[in-house]
Amino acid sequence: MDDLLTRYKAKRNFDITSEPAEGGESKDGQLAFVIQKHWASRLHYDFRLELGGAMKSWAVPKGPSYDPKDKRMAVQVEDHPIAYNQFEGEIPAGQYGAGKVIIWDEGTWTPLGDAAKGYRDGNLKFEMHGRKIQGHWALIRMKGKGEKQPPWLLIKEKDAFARPAADFSVVDEMPDSVVPLRSKTRTPAKAAKVRASETPGEKAALPATIQPQLATLVDGVPGDPSQWLFEIKFDGYRMLARVEGKTVQLFTRNGHDWTHKLPHLAKAIAKLKLKSGWLDGEIVVANDKGVPDFQRLQNAFDSSETESIVYYLFDAPFLDGRDLRHEPLETRRALLKGLFDEKTPPSLRFSDVFDVRPQDLVASACRMGLEGVIGKKKDAPYSSRRSPNWIKLKCTQRQEFVIGGYTDPQGTRTALGSLLLGVHDDKGALVYAGNVGTGFDQKTLGELKARLDAVAADQSPFSAKTDLDRKAHWVKPQLLAEVSFGEWTGSGRIRHAVFHGLREDKKPLAIKREKPVHAVAERGAASKAKAAVPRSKLHVTHPERVIDPSTGLTKLDVVRYYALIAPLLLPHLKGRPVSLVRAPGGIQGELFFQKHMEGKMPGVKPLSQALDPDHAPLMEVPTAQAVLSAAQMNVIEFHTWNGVKTAIDKPDRMTFDLDPGEGVAWESMQQAAKLVHEFLTQLGLESFVKTSGGKGLHVVVAVKKQHDWDTVKAFSQAVVQHLAKTLPQLFVAKSGPKNRVGKIFVDYLRNGFGATTASAWSARARPGLGVSVPMAWDELDSIGSGAHWTITNIQTRLHRGNSPWDAYAPQSLSKAMKLLDFKPSASKSS
Repeated sequence: MDDLLTRYKAKRNFDITSEPAEGGESKDGQLAFVIQKHWASRLHYDFRLELGGAMKSWAVPKGPSYDPKDKRMAVQVEDHPIAYNQFEGEIPAGQYGAGKVIIWDEGTWTPLGDAAKGYRDGNLKFEMHGRKIQGHWALIRMKGKGEKQPPWLLIKEKDAFARPAADFSVVDEMPDSVVPLRSKTRTPAKAAKVRASETPGEKAALPATIQPQLATLVDGVPGDPSQWLFEIKFDGYRMLARVEGKTVQLFTRNGHDWTHKLPHLAKAIAKLKLKSGWLDGEIVVANDKGVPDFQRLQNAFDSSETESIVYYLFDAPFLDGRDLRHEPLETRRALLKGLFDEKTPPSLRFSDVFDVRPQDLVASACRMGLEGVIGKKKDAPYSSRRSPNWIKLKCTQRQEFVIGGYTDPQGTRTALGSLLLGVHDDKGALVYAGNVGTGFDQKTLGELKARLDAVAADQSPFSAKTDLDRKAHWVKPQLLAEVSFGEWTGSGRIRHAVFHGLREDKKPLAIKREKPVHAVAERGAASKAKAAVPRSKLHVTHPERVIDPSTGLTKLDVVRYYALIAPLLLPHLKGRPVSLVRAPGGIQGELFFQKHMEGKMPGVKPLSQALDPDHAPLMEVPTAQAVLSAAQMNVIEFHTWNGVKTAIDKPDRMTFDLDPGEGVAWESMQQAAKLVHEFLTQLGLESFVKTSGGKGLHVVVAVKKQHDWDTVKAFSQAVVQHLAKTLPQLFVAKSGPKNRVGKIFVDYLRNGFGATTASAWSARARPGLGVSVPMAWDELDSIGSGAHWTITNIQTRLHRGNSPWDAYAPQSLSKAMKLLDFKPSASKSS
């Protein structure tokens, strides 16, 4: 160990840095990993795997990506002690790697093969079990030229977790530390250790059949989510495996034996270290993007090419002669996970849980195109029925329907037009629920028509007439369609329906309209939590559209940026009229400055007409949804008034926009901002600075709502005129390019009624897409331009957030006006 850590120790002075010098313990039978987000000279991610008694470490500049096409550079660095897994804090200035460090992700990893050999050979493949990072990955060493820090590539392998970068960026959507998310309850691994010594479960003969536990659809997360485990909801078929000696059988949820259809899975299960038992899980097939695809699963069975089917296991009601159904879920899962090792066939997967806020997990699942999330009570037994201890949180409304008929095709469509769908009511009658005419490809249409012809009927199976009786061809109510849809109408019809495939694992009489209920709280009472599952997510049209040709940044990049910083942006927009700069053709195209409501923009609210009676209502952007819907409408910049809607006649801040003329060096801008700051301080006013995101800087003063717009504007003009008179070689008080060649115009016009300034955290519609960022005054010398931060490097600033402005508070202008010999009563609007 001393040899492994020699380089690590030589680079650090442990009398100064709080980093651990050594220590740390391995978990029994488990290898740890940690990914630390490190704001050193440049932001990067430190990727560490426990191997050989130390943490093998790589610096990954861009962080991990779920897209197998993204080959992330990973520079190998010195081994770290296992104790480093717990390090989160600030490495002092002057020390190696000085800067902030957070634990971005942590968990365990499982080698796929001989880990030591893979590491030596530069071809290390493994499975990750973290809060953010899951699935199969690889570290591949590149052919270097004897570098002291060998270059590797970190690559996501294709599996059910893989996602295109255009759809999902884990570093952008999950930027924070996982330390606050650590559960206070014991982990499944610890549960297994305790239970193993107690011989969990009761000795029992293996039953011939077993009914699966089913989940209840709910409208929101439980009242105490810390008591629950959350897994991805797979878009596939429920499957139970029965193992007795060398005999393996696979059963659907209805008890149909599908072993003959899935011989490769039966062989894989036979290789587990299991003498007997019942295993519960879901079979899926992933599409080209790595997302479970129900239609592809159906096609795999139709073509008898089932080798691509993967079995995700998530529960074990019976194991090795013991009935575990009355054991806590955590115990059952821990024992199930113990069946997996590096020799487990890749067609078998353990369904991992995600220790993050369920709201965030649902949102991420929806963005990734997954069906939703399953929640399970940690201490609940296994019940062979639909139980409130298992819940479904869906991204969109989706369920099975009974097919009662179909219509003829129209136009170029062949085989059929749409399917007539139904659900059973409480009395068992089949009630018409609408039709579905999208989601079919040519192959599906032909195969579906053949299946429908085989169950043709002379009369309608529905309990009442449908909207399409005259056009319909009736069928016996035997086939089930999996359909997603937008909503139920008041008349009991579905709208915006999309066909996903036929189901053969459920009984038609069991198909009823799914109605979400409230999730149970810890004691079984209805939850009062209103954090509902999003029924629909923002759809980004034309995500590939290039917004900034100089960098190649796209519309999707802009939307992702605003999704990331919305919590920081919203305090600066709160309660204020907001104007928008839109760039539908990119920043090199025509830009539109929008002050008033011009059609619906979800979440953006119209303000009172009285604020601007001669025009359409002004706008307020009060929520993250509003920010993102604006970004979807090609908004690049958010500009705000210096007043709030509740007291619009009296501004609550004063803004000075330092705008450099031609030939002004950045050092002069820094000097000018400091002089403005010093002068305002002499007037008794505390001021705050931010980058403009463009060429200049903004100096902001919070003021009490005591004076009208004309007075505040006139006073700000007096401040600027004093600066220009005192330092004419640097400042100018008149706008216009000719007036400020080689000088800086301090724009006071931003303080007039209806005038706006780019908000803090707003991007700017200029090459590079700079961002206006709040700073502390002592940081001014360390930045290189007003666009020092951009949407591509903003991650390096998120840890500071709005904290440089923590002291921002309203101030009276009375003393300052007196010192400047400014008389409000004599002020005039300019």
